[in-house]
Amino acid sequence: MKKSIVFVIVIAMLALVFWVGITFYKAYEPKPFILQGEIDAQSYNISSKVAGRIHKIYVKKGEDVKVGDPIFSILSRELDAKFAQASAAKDAAMAKKMQADRGARKQEIQAAYEQYQKAKAAEELLKTTYNRIEKLYKDGVVSEQKRDEVYTQYKAALHTSNAAKEMAEMAKEGARVEMKKAAAAQERVYAAKLDEVSVYMDDTSQYSFHDGEVAQVLIHEGELSPTGFPVVSIIDMKDIWARFSVREDYLQYFAKGKVLTAKIPAIGDKLYKFKVFYIAPQGDYATWRATESGKGFDMKSFEVELRPVETIESLRVGMSILVEIPKL
Repeated sequence: MKKSIVFVIVIAMLALVFWVGITFYKAYEPKPFILQGEIDAQSYNISSKVAGRIHKIYVKKGEDVKVGDPIFSILSRELDAKFAQASAAKDAAMAKKMQADRGARKQEIQAAYEQYQKAKAAEELLKTTYNRIEKLYKDGVVSEQKRDEVYTQYKAALHTSNAAKEMAEMAKEGARVEMKKAAAAQERVYAAKLDEVSVYMDDTSQYSFHDGEVAQVLIHEGELSPTGFPVVSIIDMKDIWARFSVREDYLQYFAKGKVLTAKIPAIGDKLYKFKVFYIAPQGDYATWRATESGKGFDMKSFEVELRPVETIESLRVGMSILVEIPKL
């Protein structure tokens, strides 16, 4: 009887020692470290090169958009005025080019010819008059002064006749080759200016250049939009990843290409597989902390990004993601 009691006591003592040993072992066993990250996705900002007042916003936050869907339009009266100016300048340059190509009109050519005939007739009359005065001068009838005056009038009529002849020839030949080239170049300059304004006019209406979901409408109808300022932001929920800030002594668990198991509390207790695809050091502001005394350097943080191996339904930007790694 006494032996049975002693045996039971011994067994109880052994069980107690075993339980205490297991408890202490678990208490001092290294615990896994839970690293928390955040879900992120590729975002795109839709803006315009044209500054102006937002005329219409065609989308709302949360809506899905496809490539080519209208996003917003801008009203710019200044651009309308510039378009009118460029259009008028192009028309004027075109008219000058046509004038240079066609040359003078028939009426202008005829008028220049008539002016030449008029000047030539005046020249012939003064030539005849001068010849008569010259004979009278030799006969001593008129003075030398009178002869010189008539001679001067004759020479002036001769030069006027020659100038009228050149003008008539120039009108008949039309514009010079250099002037035609200059007129053609001027037309191209203003045509290019009009094209430039037209490009800006096209930019007053913006369309989606990527499939995605509208994340933010940053400027609303009636508000002024500066050049290049984002008006609508969209995110691509198909291009999504998890972002972690990892202390450098834990980077050994995040080798590029390694597949890790993660939990996303917002969508349940199921575990998902993620693959490491990007590792980069963060800025100095992200320095983690000093290490244990005597090691003499700071632990830095690295940005690590992981993509899901398979599509995860209901995954949203901003959700927390948990990765369990062993405790060093």
